Amino acid sequence: MKRETIEKPNQLPEKRELGKWFNRILDMADIVDYSYPLKGCGVWKGYGWSIRNNAIAIIRELLAETEHVEMYFPFLVPENIFNKEAEFIRGFEDEVYWVTHGGLNELNEKLVIRPTSETPMYCMFAKWIRTHADLPLKVWQVVSVFRYETKTTRPMMRVREVTTFKEAHTAHLTYEEAAKQVEEGIDVYSKFFDALCLPYCVSKRPKFDTFPGADYTYSFDIIFPEGKTLQIGTVHNLGETFSRAFNITCKDTKGEDHYVSQTCYGISERAIASLIQIHGDDHGMVLPPGVAPVQVVIVPIFYKDSMEEVEGFARTVYASLSSHFRVFLDNSNERPARKFYNWELKGVPLRIEIGAREVRKSAVTLVRRDTFDRVEASVDNLKEEIENQLENLEETLRKKAWRHQNANTHSVASFFSMEQEDAVDVLLDDHGEYNGGIVKVPVCGDNVCLEMLSKYVDVLGVPYEKEKEVKGTCICGSPAKQVITVAKMY
Repeated sequence: MKRETIEKPNQLPEKRELGKWFNRILDMADIVDYSYPLKGCGVWKGYGWSIRNNAIAIIRELLAETEHVEMYFPFLVPENIFNKEAEFIRGFEDEVYWVTHGGLNELNEKLVIRPTSETPMYCMFAKWIRTHADLPLKVWQVVSVFRYETKTTRPMMRVREVTTFKEAHTAHLTYEEAAKQVEEGIDVYSKFFDALCLPYCVSKRPKFDTFPGADYTYSFDIIFPEGKTLQIGTVHNLGETFSRAFNITCKDTKGEDHYVSQTCYGISERAIASLIQIHGDDHGMVLPPGVAPVQVVIVPIFYKDSMEEVEGFARTVYASLSSHFRVFLDNSNERPARKFYNWELKGVPLRIEIGAREVRKSAVTLVRRDTFDRVEASVDNLKEEIENQLENLEETLRKKAWRHQNANTHSVASFFSMEQEDAVDVLLDDHGEYNGGIVKVPVCGDNVCLEMLSKYVDVLGVPYEKEKEVKGTCICGSPAKQVITVAKMY
C-alpha cells in the first residue's frame, strides 16, 4: 500500500460547524467527557489532562520568574467571611452554591463553595501582613471554582465547575505599586498566550462591567473562527476595596498604619478551549509543541518481509529521541491509516514514518501536522531537524492565528452612520446575519453612551494600546475622545 493513497476515516464535522466539531473533538480525542450527570460539569480524561498540565507548567514558570508563590486556600468559605465585601457579594449572589448541612445536621452557619478566592485569601492576608517588610505579597493557586451558571452551559467555556482556575492575588504598600502589578499581570498573561500561539485583544472594561470590587479591569479577548469573541483572561486593580473590608493594614516606613492596595488576575480552561478551536482543522486538533502531550509520534509501517528490521529501527530512533522530546512509539496492530488518523485527531505536531525504504536509507519521513508537508531526514541529524520543524510549526501557528485576529479587527468612524461604513455594517452582513470580529468604535467616553452601546453589542472596552489619533463621532453625536472595542461575545 502506498502511503500517499491512504484514506483517513471521516468522523468529524467540518470545522465551519464549530460547535459540533469542538464537542466531537472533546469526546474523540479524550479531552473532557461531559456526559457526567450534572450539567456544566465534566471529567477530564488523560490526554486532555496532560494538555492542561503542560499549560499550567508554562504559567507556573512565568509566575516563578516574577516571584509569585504558589499556595492552596480552602474550598469552603464561612458565610460571615464571604459577606464582608458588599459589592463583591452583589456581583456573585446569583452564582454561588451554598452548603447548608453537615451530614444530617443543619449547619449553624452556611458555607459558600468558592466562586473565586478573594474572601478566603484576604482573611488570611489580614493575619500575615503587619509591616511594609511583608510586602509585596504575591500568591497564586490553581483550583476548581463553582458558579451556578444559569445560562446555557457550553463545554469548557460556560461551565458550573471551572476546573482549571488559575488565580493570582497580590498586596502592595501603595496604589501606584498595585497599578504597576497590573502591568506585570498583563505582561505575564501576554507571554502565556504567546506560548499557546493565541492572539488577543487587551481592553480596559467599562465601569458597568468591571469585576465586583475592582477599581478597574483589563480583559484578554480572542476572536473565534465563527466570529464571536471569548474572554480568556482578566487582570484587576482592586485598590483598597478588600483591604478595608478585611482590615488588611500595614505599617509603612514611618511606622504609620494604612490599608494595602491589591490586585488579582485569573485564567481558566477557556485557554485550552481556545487553542483547540483556533488551531484545529477538519482533521482534528493542531497542538503547539509546548503543550502537546506527545510532540513526536513514531509510526512504523510494517510489511511481512521487513517487520523485524522496521520495528528494530523504530525502537532505535525512539531511544535516541526520548530524552529530548515527548515521544510515543505506536507499534500497535492498527492499520497505518487508522494510526495516522488517530494522531492527527489528537494534534501531535510531528509524525515520523518508518518503513523498509527508510531503514535502507537510514532515514525517516517527517510529516508536519499543520501543513502535512513531508520531508526526509537522516537519523544522523534527526534531533536538530525535529527541533527546527517544531520551532517553525509553532511560529506558523502563531502567525496564522494573529492573521485571523487582525483581519477580523476593524476601525470605523461611528457606530451608526447613513453616509459611511459603520460598526453595524461590519458586524452584520446584507441579510442581517452576524459577520463577527472586533470593531473599534469612537466614543465620547461618557458611561451613559457605553451603556447605550451595550444594548446592541458587547462592549469590550478601551484598548490597552492607545490609539495614536482619535477621529469620528460618538453614538450621542459628540466628537469622539477615545476608542472602544465592541464585539459579540460567547
